[in-house]
Amino acid sequence: MRGDRRVIVVANRLPVMRARGESRTGWEVSPGGLVTALLPIVQSRRGAWVGWSGSAERSIRAFSHEGVPIRPVTMTDAEIRDYYHGFSNRTLWPLYHDAIRTPEFQRHWWRAYVEVNRRFARAAASTARAHDLVWVQDFHLQLVPGMLRELRPDLRIGFFLHIPFPPEELFAWLPWRVEVLRGLIGADVVGFQTFSDAQNFSRLARRFLDLDGTDTELSIGRRKVRVGSFPISIDFQGFESIAERPETIERAREIRRRLGASRKMILSVDRLDYTKGIDLRLKSYEMMLDRGEIDVNRCVMVQVAVPSRESVPDYADMRTLVEQTVGRVNGEHSSPGRVAVHYFRRALGREELVAYYRAADVMMVTPLRDGMNLIAKEFCASRPDLGGVLLLSEFAGAARQLRRALLVNPRDHDGTAQSLREALTMPRDDARQRMAVLRMMVRRHDVHEWAREYLEALA
Repeated sequence: MRGDRRVIVVANRLPVMRARGESRTGWEVSPGGLVTALLPIVQSRRGAWVGWSGSAERSIRAFSHEGVPIRPVTMTDAEIRDYYHGFSNRTLWPLYHDAIRTPEFQRHWWRAYVEVNRRFARAAASTARAHDLVWVQDFHLQLVPGMLRELRPDLRIGFFLHIPFPPEELFAWLPWRVEVLRGLIGADVVGFQTFSDAQNFSRLARRFLDLDGTDTELSIGRRKVRVGSFPISIDFQGFESIAERPETIERAREIRRRLGASRKMILSVDRLDYTKGIDLRLKSYEMMLDRGEIDVNRCVMVQVAVPSRESVPDYADMRTLVEQTVGRVNGEHSSPGRVAVHYFRRALGREELVAYYRAADVMMVTPLRDGMNLIAKEFCASRPDLGGVLLLSEFAGAARQLRRALLVNPRDHDGTAQSLREALTMPRDDARQRMAVLRMMVRRHDVHEWAREYLEALA
């Protein structure tokens, strides 16, 4: 990459959040892999970050944090309701996740989506200098590349989608499908998690926009748009270093002691989202308990469910279903001092989370559909001892890379149960060999490599 070209990140959220326990003037860096990967690049390339603070505020002046210019984009309560909770989370999210829930199509949500995307595009246009690289992130901002190209044709514009991109027969449901595709082809590079997602997009662009091209390149007049897969990853070294700390190792031992040192520990960590398959996972575990294939004296499940979008009815319904299932399983199968399922409806800090990863015998990551799923990669990075077995849904993007995991169809209860039995009884040497291969894959293709690869393609 030319070293004199700045990198401007445009994302739905800022890389900073209001500092806890201070007046509303303080900011601190947000946790998360995307910020970990991109903020150092923006710093080193003298770039800037355009995003939303996460709340309704009339005006926030641009400021700098740790040497990075921050350009906040503001929204009203009505725009948060219609653009974010409405179109982004009740139209696009379910549609792009195989319509697991029926998406809703509301014209006033779409109008808010257009207006907010236009505001982001204008903010990016006024922030970027001539010939900068502008990298737009995720499904909230699919119109920004096209709008920004109209405002600033001198820029190199990239777009990356963090969630799946749907096949033709599902995307065709969207009443504004042509407008979304036109927004995306405003980018010079359109990136996806998997090659099949990239193929879906290219075929839809050729069908609805009548473009020439292939699965990897589209022609718009004399301009070429590269379409490709750039699977995102994690900060491998960061997770590994936490896992190797003496205090983490001791905390993992304590977790095992409190759960019962002789019991096999099955761990799952998810956002409380209907795409994650938490209810089906619990039912597979319940089925094994009912059949007597496992019992609470030898096995325990720990389910961490991080609250998410609780104002959306489908999410509230999923929470109720999960909590009812946990209650039923524990009511029917627990004994004094031996709970069948430990259920935490809260987020765990990174250090605590790594201790749980390190303590687990089996990690169950079984979404019904997922763009990538970084929990699976975090688990591998957190096992320098080569312990643990990863049970992974074949419908997660991570399954394309983590082929030495035990791959399952989460809707197949019998198949999931069979794979869980295999994971629980796998010989130690076989498990260590699998984990060594998984760790090598995640180490080689970490989040920093993902960012470098994408920006090299864009530049």
